Amino acid sequence: MKDSSKLKLKGTWNEAKGKLKQQYANLTDDDLKYEEGLEDELLDRLQKKTGKTIDEIRKALES
Repeated sequence: MKDSSKLKLKGTWNEAKGKLKQQYANLTDDDLKYEEGLEDELLDRLQKKTGKTIDEIRKALES
């Protein structure tokens, strides 16, 4: 079941993308494409590429 609450990104998206790319070298720009309102799609892509849970990804993005 997907958590439909809005993803709250602290700082800028570019900073968050940079941190994720450092942690997970296999992520591409397409994997990290963020569009407002499509947070669930972003989380699904990141979950598939990293093997982490949605909650782990949310925590990483929001920290």
